[in-house]
Amino acid sequence: MTAAVVLTLSVLTLVVLGALLATMRSGRSQAPPPGVTPGTEPEYFDPRTIKVTDTVHCAGVRFRAIGALHLSRQGERRTEYLLDDGNRRYQWLSVEERREPGADGAGHLEVLLWTTVPTDGMVPAKSTLMVEGAEFSPVRRATVAFRAEGTTGLPDRGLLDSALYRAGDGRLLAFRRVQGGSWSASYAHPLPPGSIRVERLS
Repeated sequence: MTAAVVLTLSVLTLVVLGALLATMRSGRSQAPPPGVTPGTEPEYFDPRTIKVTDTVHCAGVRFRAIGALHLSRQGERRTEYLLDDGNRRYQWLSVEERREPGADGAGHLEVLLWTTVPTDGMVPAKSTLMVEGAEFSPVRRATVAFRAEGTTGLPDRGLLDSALYRAGDGRLLAFRRVQGGSWSASYAHPLPPGSIRVERLS
């Protein structure tokens, strides 16, 4: 009788220990990464807070934000920062909060790094374009109002025409001009969250 009681207690102990071990393993697998508070998303630098004169580390390069364009059209807003790597090589960083139609206010932050490409006199067309062996299809054309800050090479205020194209591999090509001016073109490279770091003057 005593042996039966001991055997029963031993089995119950093994069951309880097994349940505790399973619970601990489950909790461990659901634990957030180091530095992340449970129930929250990882915290990244918000590129919408970049200011002119900031030092911006982006795509492995150290830039200085020397200017900004604040663009608006029919309630949509985006900011483009002119970045200088110190060797007279400039790139635009565009930051826009995009909202999907019917998404009940939900949206995502689109951050693109633009690199100028030679146009060789090419102008945007309503049909597809062949650039450097790739076929780009038209996405949208727009005219937006802008306000310039710092050094941009553009007037303080004005209207900017733009035409956006997309290749089959997802690459973006954009043409733009200040109304009355000549067209320039750039390729876009999307940047993942956490890829931008800023040093700010105190």
